Amino acid sequence: MSGKKQDNIQVYRKKWHFNIGVVIFGVILVYLLVTVLTYVTAKRVSSYEVREGSIYRDNAYTGLAIRQETVVNADAEGYINYFVPEGSKVGKHTNVYSLSPEKLELTGTGQEEGQDEAAQELSSEEKEMVLQQTRSFSSNFQDANFSDTYAFKDSVENILASSSSQSRQSQLAALLQSQAAGVSAYTSAEDGIVAYSVDGYEGMTLEQITPEMLSKADYKRTELTDNQKVQAGDAAYKLITDEEWTLIIELSDDMAQELADTTDVQVRFSKDGETAWGGLIIYNMEDTNLGFITFHESMVRYASDRFLDIQLILEDETGLKIPKSAVVEKEFCLLPQDYLTQGGNSSNTGVLIQKGGDTARFEEAKVYYRDNETDMVYLDADAFDKGTVILKPDSGETYTLSETGSLHGVYNINKGYAEFIQVQILCENEEYYIVASGSDYGLVNYDHIALDGSDIHEDEIVIL
Repeated sequence: MSGKKQDNIQVYRKKWHFNIGVVIFGVILVYLLVTVLTYVTAKRVSSYEVREGSIYRDNAYTGLAIRQETVVNADAEGYINYFVPEGSKVGKHTNVYSLSPEKLELTGTGQEEGQDEAAQELSSEEKEMVLQQTRSFSSNFQDANFSDTYAFKDSVENILASSSSQSRQSQLAALLQSQAAGVSAYTSAEDGIVAYSVDGYEGMTLEQITPEMLSKADYKRTELTDNQKVQAGDAAYKLITDEEWTLIIELSDDMAQELADTTDVQVRFSKDGETAWGGLIIYNMEDTNLGFITFHESMVRYASDRFLDIQLILEDETGLKIPKSAVVEKEFCLLPQDYLTQGGNSSNTGVLIQKGGDTARFEEAKVYYRDNETDMVYLDADAFDKGTVILKPDSGETYTLSETGSLHGVYNINKGYAEFIQVQILCENEEYYIVASGSDYGLVNYDHIALDGSDIHEDEIVIL
C-alpha cells in the first residue's frame, strides 16, 4: 500500500495578500525622492518679512542764518577779556568785556589760588556742546572747505574757555575792585545774546540776500578771543537782540512748485538732530528760487552758526516698508476688463481666445492689477502671444492684444515659489520704499518676499 504511486496531487498557488505597509513605504519613498530633488534643484533666496513702517522724505539743504545782530566795537585800545561765555544772555549795563594795557594772567581754573580741583572740570552742558560741534564738523567736512577746520578749532576753544568763565569773571571783578592799573570794564548798552565772532553778515537784511551769499566757498569768520589785542573801533563782540531769526535756502523749480502753497514747514537740524517748525515764504527769482524759513525759537542754540545743514521734513508716510532691492519692474499685456470671463465648469477667471470662425477656447488668465481709471487689467505677457484675438463674452466684439504696460512689484515667496505682486510706491528714502497696503492685488503685513527681486523669476521654486 505504501508503495502505491500517488499521481493525483494538485499544486495550489499561494493567495497574494495586500500589504499596506509596502504601499505606505513606497509613497514615503517617492515623497522623499521628490522632496530631495526639489531641494537640490530649487533656488535658495534670502527673504524679507514685510512689516508696517514709516519713513521721512528728507530734503537736505544748507541754509544761511540771518538774525538781528549788532557788532559792538571796542571803545579803546588794549587787550580784551570777556566776563561771560558765548551764547549767554546779558542785560543792559551788564559787564561784557574788559580792556587792559597788558595781557592779563588769569588762571582760568583758579587752582593756583587753592580752589577746588573740580573747578577745572567741564560741565555736562559744555561737554555736550563740544560733542555737537565735533559731530557737525565730522559729518559735514569737505576738502574744498578746509578753512572750516580753523573755525571748528576756534569754536571748541571758545567752549573750553567758557568753562572757566565764572572764575575769570570773579578774577576780573577782583582786578576792577582793586583798581588795577589800566583795567577797565565795558557794559552792554541793551539786552541780548553775546557772540564772539564776526563775518560781515551782521546788519544784513532779508531784502539784501542774493543767491551768491548762500555759498560757503568764500566765507570767512573772525573769532574774538581772550587776551587778543584790539584797537579802538575794532569788533569787541556781537549782540543778538531778537529771538526771531531766518534761514534762507535755495530751492529747485520742482521743489518751489511743490511748496508753493505751503506756509509752515518742519525742519530737522543736522547739528544736533533737533526739529522745529518755521514759517515759509518762497521768492521766485529769474535764475533760482529762495526759501525763507522764519523761526521764533531755538535762536540761542544756533547763535554761533552762520550756515546750518538742515532737512525739510515734508512727509511722514506710513504703510508697508520694503527694501528697494526687492522691487522689480515687469511688463504685462493690457486688456479691457469687460473681456474677462469665467470658465464654464469653474469660477476661475480667464479669457476667450478666438480660434477661427465662430469657435473660441477658454484659457485661464491671472490678473495682476486692475486699473479702475482706465478699466484695463494687466495679464502675464508670457502667457499670450502678441496679436492674440480675445472674444468679448456675450458679444461679437474682439480685442487684439497689442498694448503693454509695466508694473513695479516684488516676488512673494509665501507658497514656496515666486509669485509677482504689484506694489504702489507711496514714499522712499535711500534704502526703503513705503508701499500701499490693503489692495486686492498687493502685499499684506507679514508676507515674505525675495530680498533680491532681480535674481528670481515668476513661478520659480525657492528655498528660504
